Amino acid sequence: MAFGPADRLTLTREVAAYLRARPGRGAVAVHDRLTGIRFTMEPTPGTFLLASVAKVGILLATLLNAQSQTRDLTPAERVRAEAMMRHSDNAAAQALAVELGGKEGITRWLRALGVDQTWPATAWGTTRSCPADQLKLLDLLISSGGPLTPGHRAYAHALMTSVDPAQAWGISAAALPGERVAIKNGWMPMKAHDGRWVVNSVGRLSSESSDLLIAVLTEHNPDRETGIRTTQEVAKLVITALRR
Repeated sequence: MAFGPADRLTLTREVAAYLRARPGRGAVAVHDRLTGIRFTMEPTPGTFLLASVAKVGILLATLLNAQSQTRDLTPAERVRAEAMMRHSDNAAAQALAVELGGKEGITRWLRALGVDQTWPATAWGTTRSCPADQLKLLDLLISSGGPLTPGHRAYAHALMTSVDPAQAWGISAAALPGERVAIKNGWMPMKAHDGRWVVNSVGRLSSESSDLLIAVLTEHNPDRETGIRTTQEVAKLVITALRR
């Protein structure tokens, strides 16, 4: 499959036109791990508030912290990780973040891995990042050449493929029948944005013949439903173009 400069330009224009017609702002990055094709469209400035998508970084740091101590997750860590990823439990995320040393501790783990365009915050939901950096995090979670043990990679994948169905909107809209969807979404109204919504969706679509990482980040949405529709339509637009 070819995805040349003309295809890239066409897709950039299509995504930009779609986003201009929507309230708020958005950005997307995708990596086809089988073909090596990458596509990114990010505005300037390109950072977005992550809301609960920040939990992907907390999960990765929690697993790496356990590995650094040559141990598995404790029962309490497992309960919290599962609540955080499957049900987007904020109290569980907060407890894990505190155990990691908060903003400073999470930042140290991410920077050591080369994740340098994500800025953890004391209030972890206000962590800022860009779609391309979120793909780095996803790759670190799943790659056999990454920092996680096979057991921890399988555990992360199991959590992200068993998300509460009510929270599985977003990039899943671009999945083909039979594809596995590993996902983490985030949504939050922001006082700093006059109550407008951050709505994000990141994850992986995979099967025997596909393996795609995608991150769609949006903010300044007038409501949650508008943001959800935007993440889904951008995901479908980009993934469909790469599958041609």
